Amino acid sequence: MASAELELKVDSLPDRPGVYCFRDGAGDVIYVGKAQSLRNRVRSYMQSPDLLSPKTRRMVEKAVDLDVTVTASPVEALILECNLIKEYHPRYNVRLRDDKSYPFIKVTVQEEWPRVYFTRKITRDGSRYFGPYTDARSVRHTIDTLNRIFPFRTCQRTITGKDPRACLSYHIHRCTAPCIGVADHHEYRQAIEQVVLFLEGKQEGIIEEMRQAMERAAEELQFEQAARLRDRIRSLEKSVERQKITSEEDKVDRDVVGLACSNGHACAQLFFVRNGKLVGSEHFLLEGTEDEATGPVLASFLEQFYDAAAYVPPQILLQEETDEMDTLSQWLTEKRGSRVSLVVPRRGQKRQLVQMAVENSTQQLEMQKLRWLNDTQRTTGALVELREALQLPSTPHRIECFDISNIQGTSAVGSMVVFEEGQAKNSDYRRFKIKTVEGANDYAMMQEVLRRRFKRAVSDQPSAVSDEDEDGENLDAEARRRGDAEGVEFPLPAGEGQGEGNLLVGSQVNPRPENDPSPRERAPWHVHASPTPAGEGALEDSAPSTQHSSWTVLPDLVIVDGGKGQLNAALDVLGDLGLDQIPTVGLAKENEEIFLPGRSEGLMLPRTSQALYMVQRVRDEAHRFAITYHRNVRSKRSFGSALDQVPGIGPKRKQALVKHFGSVKAIRAASMEELLAVQGMNRQAAEKIKEHL
Repeated sequence: MASAELELKVDSLPDRPGVYCFRDGAGDVIYVGKAQSLRNRVRSYMQSPDLLSPKTRRMVEKAVDLDVTVTASPVEALILECNLIKEYHPRYNVRLRDDKSYPFIKVTVQEEWPRVYFTRKITRDGSRYFGPYTDARSVRHTIDTLNRIFPFRTCQRTITGKDPRACLSYHIHRCTAPCIGVADHHEYRQAIEQVVLFLEGKQEGIIEEMRQAMERAAEELQFEQAARLRDRIRSLEKSVERQKITSEEDKVDRDVVGLACSNGHACAQLFFVRNGKLVGSEHFLLEGTEDEATGPVLASFLEQFYDAAAYVPPQILLQEETDEMDTLSQWLTEKRGSRVSLVVPRRGQKRQLVQMAVENSTQQLEMQKLRWLNDTQRTTGALVELREALQLPSTPHRIECFDISNIQGTSAVGSMVVFEEGQAKNSDYRRFKIKTVEGANDYAMMQEVLRRRFKRAVSDQPSAVSDEDEDGENLDAEARRRGDAEGVEFPLPAGEGQGEGNLLVGSQVNPRPENDPSPRERAPWHVHASPTPAGEGALEDSAPSTQHSSWTVLPDLVIVDGGKGQLNAALDVLGDLGLDQIPTVGLAKENEEIFLPGRSEGLMLPRTSQALYMVQRVRDEAHRFAITYHRNVRSKRSFGSALDQVPGIGPKRKQALVKHFGSVKAIRAASMEELLAVQGMNRQAAEKIKEHL
């Protein structure tokens, strides 16, 4: 039942439209809703639990506080609700999966020489956007196809027409080279307009224009140009052939939405009909749909999809009516700038289109469920197999893997990746800049990383141990912000950048060498019964708790990248911290051997073993994460400059100075007048350069 304080808030709510947010005991938003009457809508949650759906009942039981925002109209409430759902991702709301990462095609029509490229972010800069799409690969393929048919520039050069030479794209007829002044501006703009028409599904007009241009080129004996146009026409005609004609008479642009829900999962299928032709389709998976009827899920999808959509058609076909159709129609009309109607067709060709969309969404959902089931079975089997092979006391629900990356001790960093239930948990990834080890000492570096990680686990006040960089960057927060799709750097070939084979130098640690035939005797982990500090991470056959900081949750298995030396170094740290009951192994790259405490020989898992695939995947992810951070650190060090230490000299001034003088030595020798002649420089900045250089 709701608390007395919460019920008091509900009784004081106004009878006006607005948005309400329920919060749990930790202050997190767990549900966001909108209402035409806040008082009536929120009161409905306070009725007898027997009258609520199981999902709503669970939400009300967790709710301890309520925030309310009154709006001027239901449409404003809808917009605010959509924004808050995207901001907070409340647990009990219907949500588009990965709604921030959908790709778009961007056409910079506002530029003198426009570009067409892939993007995941919409900005109000005057460009045309097409999307969102769900398959980034198909978007890139579409852009590549467009570039072959309509040559446009793909570079980011500042176009002056005076560049000394064009790039390869000009020579393979993928660009008309405005950079060297070859391109005709009118023809280039015409090609961009044709790209826009193509993306709008209006290919027939493009083909007719190109056919006329081909005939003119042939009459003027420009046979090479005519042949290129002929090839482009054929490519366009093949594209048009793949589009299904839905209506010869009714050529209104419309979207067709079909939704399938099953056992807490949902999939929405969209058909894009442009000028009477089905030009494309996309499917979107939704979360938080358990115990929800089709109507509310459909309304939530329309809200979130069209909030990000680059184009709203004048008509949207739905499989059934929702309670919010009038509000949605009014909101979409304002967004489009002209009338948008939501229609539930009962018969005829439009109804057939809706049924086809529903059938496709059902099929996509079944395929996704089979994928989930297959992945779950494979992952569960791999974890059980790993438990048996390593003789672990429980199934390793949480695995942490550590890796070190450096070049002869320089730019040394460490990485920690976490897998829960066989899946990467990016939010718990951590990275470490090595602070206390000098020289190429991989063992000492591994010990520093492990000590910093597990000291946080046993500390009563985790915040007392700082993992900030020397420049104050919080690695935990940065790890949580890391991107996953664009710009991912893949692992280097084995051994590159890893400091493999470095000599053991320094006196920080004294681990037993890799070639020691008789490692120290150590009781196997499966006979240890010592309690885990603070009661966290007990080696039980259950999933780890998520109620505490990720630092305090102990793993069921620790993997260190390396052989016996790295393993013994890790065991020393865990023993010193009283965590020697945590199963720990080393994974050597050369023969994919797994080294266990107390065993002189490595364990070789079968090459077709799912358990081997699992530990390789975990190790490779730790290697990738370490290499990525190492590259960043090394890049900052390699491209550092004495100018970086001069106050008031930012990237733009630094670039202008280097471009003007050529070197720091020349900048140091320059006079005050010469420095002031550089674009962007003023006397104060020039004096700072003289002072520091």
